[in-house]
Formats: sequence, C-alpha cells, structure tokens
Amino acid sequence: MAALADSNRADAALEALKQAAHASNIELSVHRVARSQDIAAAIEEAQSSGAKALNVLTSPMLWANRKSIMDQVAVLRLPAIYQFSEMAEEGGFIAYGPSLIGLFREPYGRQLVQLLLGTKVADIPVEQPTKFELVINLKIANALGVTVPSTLVARADKVIE
Repeated sequence: MAALADSNRADAALEALKQAAHASNIELSVHRVARSQDIAAAIEEAQSSGAKALNVLTSPMLWANRKSIMDQVAVLRLPAIYQFSEMAEEGGFIAYGPSLIGLFREPYGRQLVQLLLGTKVADIPVEQPTKFELVINLKIANALGVTVPSTLVARADKVIE
C-alpha cells in the first residue's frame, strides 16, 4: 500500500497510518509531494514500487488537485481511498471520513449563534468531526476492474452505481 502525503504538513494521520500498517504487517510506502507538479510522478512511483492501492491523505494542496489525482490513478488503474466522502462522489473509488461540507455547515451555525450572543472567540471550543461515512463508487470500481466484496458494500453509508 502507498500513501500520498503533502510534505508541507506535519500529519498525525500519516503516523497513525504507519503504525496501523506495521501492526497489520502491511508494507506502506509514503510518497510526499511539495508541489502540484510532483503529484503525477509520485503516484507513478507508488505504483512502480509495487503498491496495489493508494491512500490519498488530506491537505489543501491535495484537495485542490483531487481531479488530477483521480485522473492519474484511473489511468494507472490504481485503486485509491480518500479522506472526504465528497471525493468518491466526484469520481474517486472509495472514501472514508467526514463530509467536508458537513465539517463547515454543522459547527458554523452553532458557533455563529454563540458569537452573536457575545461569546468570545477564544471561549468557543474547537469541534472534531463525529460522523464518518464510507462511500463506495462502484462505477469506478468496475472501471478499475476491482471487485468490491458484498459485505463491504453492505456496510457502506452510500454506494454510487
């Protein structure tokens, strides 16, 4: 398995992924990119290193380049998992994580009300996502030649056919 990571970010998720891979005896290669122009080469390097799948970690740069990432993995027929449910809806193979839109929509209303009622910004707690979705895009799975186990499809919150 390979991970695509933004080298401009210290990523706790990457460390957790490394530990989980090690605990499961999965060889994980990490491919860091600092610039958009390096993404395609990093994905090709991940595949040529023997990776059978790619975990695209989250960052503003990788989010901004999600379409080119999806296009590149499609050309290479490399299954990829993304961190936000919208990415599978936009043409990615599979996503597990919170809805990016939901991350902004849900807490902002509560926080805006608190601000309007006079709460100081420093007194408003930071909120972490609590709802995670598994979204599987079967159209992309078919295009990649990947068979998704029916048990995984049954567990998905959303299946795109």
